[in-house]
Amino acid sequence: MIEKKKYDYLIVGSGLYGSVFAHEAIKRGKKCLIIDKRNHVGGNVYCEKIEDINVHKYGAHIFHTNDKDIWDYVNSFVEFNRYTNSPLANYKGQLYNLPFNMNTFYQLWGVKTPNEAREIIKSQIDQALITVPSNLQEQALSLVGKDIYEKLIKGYTEKQWGRPANELPAFIIKRLPVRFTYDNNYFNDKYQGIPIGGYNKLIDGLLGDCEVKTGADFFENRADWTAMAEHVIFTGNIDQFYGYQFGRLEYRSLRFEHEIVNEENHQGNAVVNYTERNIPYTRIIEHKHFEFGTQPKTVVTKEFPEDWTPEKEAYYPINDKHNNALFEKYKSLSKKEKNVIFGGRLATYQYYDMHQIIGSALKATATHFNSTN
Repeated sequence: MIEKKKYDYLIVGSGLYGSVFAHEAIKRGKKCLIIDKRNHVGGNVYCEKIEDINVHKYGAHIFHTNDKDIWDYVNSFVEFNRYTNSPLANYKGQLYNLPFNMNTFYQLWGVKTPNEAREIIKSQIDQALITVPSNLQEQALSLVGKDIYEKLIKGYTEKQWGRPANELPAFIIKRLPVRFTYDNNYFNDKYQGIPIGGYNKLIDGLLGDCEVKTGADFFENRADWTAMAEHVIFTGNIDQFYGYQFGRLEYRSLRFEHEIVNEENHQGNAVVNYTERNIPYTRIIEHKHFEFGTQPKTVVTKEFPEDWTPEKEAYYPINDKHNNALFEKYKSLSKKEKNVIFGGRLATYQYYDMHQIIGSALKATATHFNSTN
């Protein structure tokens, strides 16, 4: 008789994908252990309380979706507020509203009507004389023209990806949102907000009945961890799972500098982008504005894009032809696994918004448990 293992599921990584999978498995009567190499749960949505402010430790996370089921799902764990993302762009000391809308066009050119704005953008696109864009710079010029590109896109994008815009592939900018209305709401989605009390409340709600071990690196004791459970849900780097046998996948990383400022209100907005190339950070985040805070002090975070090395956190996959071909090799191996499910941005080498991660985890659990019943 084969001895039953201690857990039905070992879940590697306590970000949104792992936490949703754990919650759904426990709802179905399964026993789960979730492990994370960091000293906290929640992955990149983790918040640290500083000066009574929920600080987004790994960059701004603003929840948005058009899917009412997913909106209702997250709100079943914690109530979300009515925060609307309306970032600003700072270029050489001048402020511009984002996304590109009539406020932006008035700030750029002094125009007040949609027709005036359309004419300027069309004129600049025509002057660019680009029929088939071969790189990101040409793609952007063919979509929005010279002024918007040079002031609001070029420097920010080059910092983000660490390369000149004319050396970046065009597909990175498939489209650019241009609105001919006075509307600073960055997202078009029907539902948008921040958990009241921070994202930790969402994660704690998902993991309320799950056994959790933090500071636990799967790869340091891989055989022992795997032996504990019937199935493994893996949300880490897929190339590391397979010992980098085809080579390493590439990413961009981020570094954050957090600062307590002895002011009630430092910049008047949660997110201000800095679009000049010679300013090393891409944006400054003032966290209290996510929850309409009135604390006497404030916390601001500068976000610096960096080249990725294995010692750093992998944030953005570099989905060029080389890396995508490499990932397909690892993906083909993953399809042969009988007791391992791969999910999340690192395991699938794809950038996701939060609602997409949650949706993919819910779909994976439904598919998995329907097939095992």
